[in-house]
Amino acid sequence: MSSRDTVLGRVRRALADVPRDERPGDVPVARDYLRVHGERTPAQTADLLAENLADYRALVHRCSADRLAGLIARLLAEHDSGSVLVPAGLPPEWLAAAEHAEGPVRIPDRAASTPHELDAVDSVVTGCAVAIAETGTIILDGGPAQGRRRITLVPDHHICVVRVPDQVVDSVPQGLERLDPARPLTWISGPSATSDIELDRVEGVHGPRTLEVILVEG
Repeated sequence: MSSRDTVLGRVRRALADVPRDERPGDVPVARDYLRVHGERTPAQTADLLAENLADYRALVHRCSADRLAGLIARLLAEHDSGSVLVPAGLPPEWLAAAEHAEGPVRIPDRAASTPHELDAVDSVVTGCAVAIAETGTIILDGGPAQGRRRITLVPDHHICVVRVPDQVVDSVPQGLERLDPARPLTWISGPSATSDIELDRVEGVHGPRTLEVILVEG
């Protein structure tokens, strides 16, 4: 008997007493687990998010809404970005300060873009769907300000804007409540990284080498 046969046999035995017409929603599941670890004010939740993002080696910036465009322009300039990929629904005012003669060329998010073309882009700027403070996780769901999933996986530099406190939650259960499981979800905890058996860390293997998160208030 193969391992596959063993596993499928266990599944069949576990389902032996389940009626054929029963659906997952027919049986209530207790969800009385701890939803949040401790009590925090919105400001403390934002501080915890910033701390955990930094622990994952993301570069965290905080600013007010009226300074967001200037900060994005500065980050693009510091990265020496000659091009920036822009989702179709990105608020135009976010890149207003970067629109000048020496500013980066704006590349639209197109379905026809090839991986080679995306790899040639210097930076990408997006919003997010939700951010989870306890895990330092940013979640994208392909919304208008986020674009297609691949635009945040191929370019080497990702600037992600998080609205505080509207898009920040304490825990994973709270984050899941805001998400549609049918959408293309990308969970990001710091820049892309992996390590081998010797624990030598390598960044930028399957995503951006540099993740900059802007927590914008107001």
